[in-house]
Amino acid sequence: MKDKLTVTLIQTALAWEDKAANLNKLQQKIEGLQEKTHIIILPEMFSTGFSMNAPVLAETMDGPTVAWMKTMAAQKKVVLTGSLIIKEDFGANKHSYYNRLIWMLPTGQYGYYDKRHLFAFAGEDESYTAGEKRLIASVNNWKLNLQVCYDLRFPVWARQVIASQTPRQEIAPEYDVLVYVANWPETRVHAWRTLLQARAIENQCYVIGVNRVGTDGKGIHYSGNSMVVDPLGAILYDKKDEEDIFTITLDKEHLNTVRQKFPFWKDADQFKIY
Repeated sequence: MKDKLTVTLIQTALAWEDKAANLNKLQQKIEGLQEKTHIIILPEMFSTGFSMNAPVLAETMDGPTVAWMKTMAAQKKVVLTGSLIIKEDFGANKHSYYNRLIWMLPTGQYGYYDKRHLFAFAGEDESYTAGEKRLIASVNNWKLNLQVCYDLRFPVWARQVIASQTPRQEIAPEYDVLVYVANWPETRVHAWRTLLQARAIENQCYVIGVNRVGTDGKGIHYSGNSMVVDPLGAILYDKKDEEDIFTITLDKEHLNTVRQKFPFWKDADQFKIY
């Protein structure tokens, strides 16, 4: 049904910089899914943990982790998404590393989004190159804006964009669901939970945040708190500390009702993101 979108969140612990262990564990979780779903969402840097060791861990787009995503998406007939460390070569020994979210279709086709806001507090800006374009994908007549972790702190980057000079009666929201994949530490989880709700309220959309649990190789602890928030800011799911697989069906009728009853988005400022 085009008014429904079923999404599966996988909140998991990650083995530090151990791709084989992480992919094996995630494969077991994905293959064990019994519920029908349109999309499976994994955390940020799901194959390695949030590592700055890009020269050692980076892969190309034809590497084994992207190939694994193609296999899993085809096998389960779903869209599979999450971010990993990617290297792009530009010849003459020039290259860049990206914290890249892959949007893998069951056909093997894909889109990608390179994390825009790099976490300088951890040196991410010194190890990776920032992205310049947003990615809004479509599934089952739903539009999803796909972002990564630290992007959550920057509301302009997530804001529903309304083209300048659009007549008010023709204005429509740009997307329906805002997705964040993350490695967001427990010490700042209050900000994580608050900002996920804020992004839902100000953009009048569903928001999904998928975080990891456990402790990484730098001793940083993650409580998870993966969440699903509705367009009014109500929390539909929030899981703390434990590994979990959660499937939820989002309701387009509810979304449209909220937007029609409270058409605040029509009064938004018109602007462009450069």
